[in-house]
Amino acid sequence: MVTAPAGRRRLDTAAPEYEVPTREPRLVSPASVRLANAGVFTAWAIGTAMSATSVIAIGAPTWIERPGAAILLLVFAVGLTHRSGGHMRIWATLAGVLGLAAVVMETNVLLAGAATTTAVLSAVGAVMITRPATNLPGVLVEYGLSLGLALSGTVAVAAWNAPVTYQRFGLSVLAASLGLAIILVWNLGAGLHGLQRQNLAVLAGVAALVVIVVAYSSFVRTHGSETITDGIEDLIIWMRQVFGGVPRPVEVVIGFPALVVGVSMRSRNREGWWILVFAVLGTGFVTTSLVSPGAFPTYIALSTLYSAILGLGVGLVARHLTMRDRSARAARAVEQQRRVEPPRLAALK
Repeated sequence: MVTAPAGRRRLDTAAPEYEVPTREPRLVSPASVRLANAGVFTAWAIGTAMSATSVIAIGAPTWIERPGAAILLLVFAVGLTHRSGGHMRIWATLAGVLGLAAVVMETNVLLAGAATTTAVLSAVGAVMITRPATNLPGVLVEYGLSLGLALSGTVAVAAWNAPVTYQRFGLSVLAASLGLAIILVWNLGAGLHGLQRQNLAVLAGVAALVVIVVAYSSFVRTHGSETITDGIEDLIIWMRQVFGGVPRPVEVVIGFPALVVGVSMRSRNREGWWILVFAVLGTGFVTTSLVSPGAFPTYIALSTLYSAILGLGVGLVARHLTMRDRSARAARAVEQQRRVEPPRLAALK
């Protein structure tokens, strides 16, 4: 009689499967898929290069800026629609018509609409393109990829050179980005009914932090004493003179940490998508940072860099606290499963 070797007992687990049903592939041939991906990537690279001439003085003609932004608007619409499993013929066509009309007619309403749509699609797309990360190198890859895509949206918004008010434009983009992210995440099957107690507590904590930061900043600007407001202004001026840029609190405290925690939590639970909803606050601030013609690209670039570094540090600390095993006994009893998702360039639904 052969006895089983002694050791810790673990629960039997089945191979993980993706929980959300996916639609039939739009392209069946692998060669067609590779060609389509290469075409979208090439269009993204060309659009980014053309749009970047609006913030980088390289002697390029100014007429290529808005066509480059229109190309990126179409690329963002195609990528986000494909990733979320939407109707490509509807949303890609609407984005193409909006971009073409804004380039040709150059009316204030069309330019503002194109800039807003570009900022929203790039902010949300930068979050949706991420994949679950199980370790620190994976987190860094997803973090850098998301910020890179958001930065391409930044130069696209700058290239539109739309006549908008910065504060109103920024609030509109953040509100629309949050709304779109919530809709997409809900459609991915990550409804509130499926949240575990721990994840619900994390989600509630992040939501409360958003409310506190926004409410406090608004209160300080409108009702704060002169001592406080003058002190904040002096600190900003000092940091700008010494470091060349000022980190943005919403990105450091909420947006970028939510990106780090969200991609990590998705490796175990799909509820990590709800944390990523708040990551669009970070990418949204990035995409709107150059909408004002008076913005200094160097100052914005350094401010974004400082925000990204500090936000990454805060996110890694939050990741350590939220992803650690709560009970050593539970960790011995249950083998942790790694959640699977479709490839990066495949539809999530």
